[in-house]
Amino acid sequence: MNIVILAAGMGKRMHSALPKVLHPLAGRPLLSHVIDTARTLKPTRLVVVVGHGGDQVREAAGAPDVQFATQAQQLGTGHALQQALPLIDPSVPTLVLYGDVPLTRASTLQRLVDAAGANGYGILTVTLADPTGYGRIVRDALGNVVRIVEQKDATDNQRRITEINTGIVVVPSAPLAGWLAALKNENAQGEFYLTDVVEHAIEAGVPIVTAQPDEAWETLGVNSKQQLAQLERVHQRDIAGRLLVAGVTLADPERIDVRGTLSCGRDVSIDVNCVFEGDVTLADDVSIGPNCVIRNATIGAGTRIDAYTHIEQASVGARAQLGPYARLRPGAKLADEVHVGNFVEVKNSNLGHGSKANHLTYVGDSDVGARVNLGAGTITCNYDGANKHRTVIDDDVFVGSDTQLVAPVRVGRGATIAAGTTVWKDVEDGVLVLNDKTQTAKRGYVRPVRQKK
Repeated sequence: MNIVILAAGMGKRMHSALPKVLHPLAGRPLLSHVIDTARTLKPTRLVVVVGHGGDQVREAAGAPDVQFATQAQQLGTGHALQQALPLIDPSVPTLVLYGDVPLTRASTLQRLVDAAGANGYGILTVTLADPTGYGRIVRDALGNVVRIVEQKDATDNQRRITEINTGIVVVPSAPLAGWLAALKNENAQGEFYLTDVVEHAIEAGVPIVTAQPDEAWETLGVNSKQQLAQLERVHQRDIAGRLLVAGVTLADPERIDVRGTLSCGRDVSIDVNCVFEGDVTLADDVSIGPNCVIRNATIGAGTRIDAYTHIEQASVGARAQLGPYARLRPGAKLADEVHVGNFVEVKNSNLGHGSKANHLTYVGDSDVGARVNLGAGTITCNYDGANKHRTVIDDDVFVGSDTQLVAPVRVGRGATIAAGTTVWKDVEDGVLVLNDKTQTAKRGYVRPVRQKK
């Protein structure tokens, strides 16, 4: 089977310099969703027809299994498919998809392909309560499809038909070139409609079959930012529904966004307004507080993540506690039972079993052992203005509040760093380190008084 994806449209109603098919749905271009679905059907040829913003589309969607055809002038869907003919295999059927229709399920497309067989002409249709704007499926008294008529060209009686054409078809490829060449643009839009090909197929005696999707929203396309927003919510509701069926507790299924893949174990709970991007894995008994953003991360069993925590390209062990307002940047690796509290940032660092940084702390480019306590206001000074350096803190170290560790530096096992200390030399095991300080009291001191204006 060939699969041709039509993706040449400008998308004027998007009011954007970005080609329409590259606008994001769930964090990925519309076209990427269609290509991924197409790949699940294992096509022998996969062709994307580009036009407006073609170079951008090629760059975004380019892959070894994707070929591109160019529609220099947008003269209609029939004309667009014509540009792909040199790249398809005429001995197998061709499935036509659209780069701005991102949510069609592979199972729906397979049903259509199976219905058409090797030599049939299959049309994916859907019945709508309000079919306004769509091409209508016109059938004869026996229920056979006789033509597809566009809204602008339909009579009043035809506009009452509620079965509409989605545009998705599977056609025999061998006669396709002749059918496309015979198309005329004598219609309200002056375009060569792919929908008119069905009449040539009927004249040729090709059996015409139809199939419908499980959900009407599978066939919705995007022509405006409003429609894009509507599809985003449709898609997110579908994801939320599948999470609920799998046993995930969602505080509000309407307020979750998954922009990638979210895998959850048993008894996972997710509060409102959480965003998951890329590949995220939540193990059993993970609890996510409200307004968290988690991107490309794994979270271990029993871990609690409190409100407004941001995690990116990080891994967290079991029974850890994060937040509120914590931030794990790329390369953060937290072992089991680690505590990272409010306004603590960890970047490119390892925190060992049971270590804690509960308040107002920055840990960057560091290796922190087990059972280490980092007091409030601790900073690892990892950047000298040109290069990054690592800090190593061995097991059972206690670091007092308002401490600066100037890398490269190592703090030995069991050492204690007094509050307010700047550590710029390596520290031996088990010692107390502090900067010598004096405290002076001045008697009779009078505070300044604000002058009245």
